[in-house]
Amino acid sequence: MCKMEKFLYHRKLWEMKVRLLGESKLKNSLVSRSRMSLWMIRAVTVLLLWSCFVHLMALGEMWGPRLFQGWPSCFNHHDNSIASEMNSLPMKIALPPKRLYQNNGYLMVSCNGGLNQMRAAICDMVTVARFMNVTLIVPELDKTSFWNDPSEFKDIFDVDHFISSLRDEVRILKELPPRLKKRVELGMYHEMPPISWSNMSYYQNQILPLVKKHKVLHLNKTDTRLANNGLPVEVQKLRCRVNFNGLKFTPQIEELGRRVVNILREKGPFLVLHLRYEMDMLAFSGCSHGCNPEEEEELTRMRYAYPWWKEKVINSELKRKEGLCPLTPEETALTLTALGIDRNVQIYIAAGEIYGGQRRMKALTDAFPNVVRKETLLASSDLDFCRNHSSQMAALDYLVALESDIFVPTNDGNMARVVEGHRRFLGFKKTIQLNRRFLVKLIDEYTERLLTWDVFSSTVKAFHSPRMGSPKRRLVIPNRPKEEDYFYANPQECLQLLDEPVRVI
Repeated sequence: MCKMEKFLYHRKLWEMKVRLLGESKLKNSLVSRSRMSLWMIRAVTVLLLWSCFVHLMALGEMWGPRLFQGWPSCFNHHDNSIASEMNSLPMKIALPPKRLYQNNGYLMVSCNGGLNQMRAAICDMVTVARFMNVTLIVPELDKTSFWNDPSEFKDIFDVDHFISSLRDEVRILKELPPRLKKRVELGMYHEMPPISWSNMSYYQNQILPLVKKHKVLHLNKTDTRLANNGLPVEVQKLRCRVNFNGLKFTPQIEELGRRVVNILREKGPFLVLHLRYEMDMLAFSGCSHGCNPEEEEELTRMRYAYPWWKEKVINSELKRKEGLCPLTPEETALTLTALGIDRNVQIYIAAGEIYGGQRRMKALTDAFPNVVRKETLLASSDLDFCRNHSSQMAALDYLVALESDIFVPTNDGNMARVVEGHRRFLGFKKTIQLNRRFLVKLIDEYTERLLTWDVFSSTVKAFHSPRMGSPKRRLVIPNRPKEEDYFYANPQECLQLLDEPVRVI
């Protein structure tokens, strides 16, 4: 019995020890878990705080100058004066990523003609280079034409913007790499003029093999070397992109253009008149209506002095009746008045020296007394940098013409057509497209007193009411590209147009 009691006593004692030991382990386990949880909470908290700090720092870098300026916080890394200086700097524009492609060779181009003929050619050559997967060298401008302008590309256009803004389409270099430059100096390259009004298959099948063979190809003529129509939409849109985005004038020309526009705007609306009644145009075209015998002789001598002006014997009056001559200042004055242009409006003459000077301008200035030119709006010193540089002067006129309330060209030349297309791109700004053949016939009838003023004026208005730069489709004339609508005058693939079918005749 005693043994049994002793056994029970020891058993209870052992169970008590076991229980105490279990409770101790449980307590230690709970304490351990509690410490672990606390450590985890602290670690997560630290990570969250660090993440917030990093994001806030990034936010401060991006928005600090605008949102946190003046706050006594860690986002202001500079004092207010430095921040102010930084804000005055021009905003950096993100460049498009470079297009990577296997380079098939190098394309050099020499543009010919005046500023706007060369402008269109540059757009074409960039497009050709892109679709042949070649590297384009910054185009060389014409220095041997009638205007004898020594300007380089960089003197007229922002060359760095030209290269960087198009780098996602084509690689453009300011000059050939040294090894290839040496080859060109040694005459180890191919030179040729491409065929006018060509399509892309011509460049792919005939020009590209020459680039691959010779490594360097020089195209020495570039005017109208790409067709108006029948090209893929992506080709046409690239031509537009180069024209409207890639080609910016130099900051100096752009700033002077803004100044002229601001001077004009301060006095109200203004009309830009591209009065192409200059000596070179009259000599080239053989148009001498209204000139005296001495002037006619002078124009003829000039025409024969330039061998690349192929047409020598010209019937001036016949050409005028066919609508192939620029309107004279006298004809222009009658036309603007008949169209109902306010006589007090400012008329900016976008042109060089008018042949015949004030004697020929008198009819226009009598009808519209507020005729101005860049030379009368600006100080002489403002134009020093571009004096005797006709293309830089033309670039200034181009900028003013884009901003005008009305643009009226008196001749269907390159500036008239390229500015017309650019104004369409800017929202179909009013451009009066004068029909010279119609007008000279009507003007002659009026001056011969066969028409009253009211009939003359109402007829001019009615005929030109649909010719104000409104949306329309290009006229396509197969196999007659010179007679159809010029691509750059109406780049419809790049415009918001009315839904109407393409006209083909």
